[in-house]
Amino acid sequence: MAAGARVRVLVCDDHPMIREGVTRLLAAGGEIEVVGAAAGGEEGVQLARSLRPDVVLMDLMMPGVDGVEATRRITAALADTRVVILTSFGDDSRVRDAIDAGAVGFVLKDTDGHDLVRAVLAAARGEVPLDPRAAGALLAGNRRPPALAGMTAREREVLQLLSTGMANKAIAARLGISQATVKAHLTRIFRHIGAADRTQAALWAREHLPQDGSGVRPMST
Repeated sequence: MAAGARVRVLVCDDHPMIREGVTRLLAAGGEIEVVGAAAGGEEGVQLARSLRPDVVLMDLMMPGVDGVEATRRITAALADTRVVILTSFGDDSRVRDAIDAGAVGFVLKDTDGHDLVRAVLAAARGEVPLDPRAAGALLAGNRRPPALAGMTAREREVLQLLSTGMANKAIAARLGISQATVKAHLTRIFRHIGAADRTQAALWAREHLPQDGSGVRPMST
């Protein structure tokens, strides 16, 4: 996405009122352009392929092709399009499926409009937007054994910053290291904890690492 350009978003939800409401909220601030709205997963996949949006806001529970399968198809076809799940409490298992399918984050349907806009903008920047209320419920049913013993102090710092939603560039600036070094750390971190991508790693970190930012400071690599 070019610097200064508006973030191009596709909204995918089978409820007309939600589609229209979300579209109005996103378009109100001027930083986002809603390029399309789909009433189902199949239509969402087709529109995503033709419009190539920066971000897709994806409902989970839809007839026919649901949000999980639509996410899988979109992320497989469009490497630069980031899918953010628009969910509600009670969809925890489906959220996990969507993350596994390639979604980069999730927000609740009752979230504040400003928070929704921030989540979309964060996703477009390469960050990981995770609603803390939904993340807590998701992690409660997805506990895995810690794998911290095999990590260096630096890797734990990188993982902790990743869990706050930071993109690689911001992590590098915070720790005084290069983006290439951040990527190398993340490759090893993913292997340590069994994560397939940054979103799964961020969820793991929220369960196993303190989230107060303590201990995160510039240090030599």
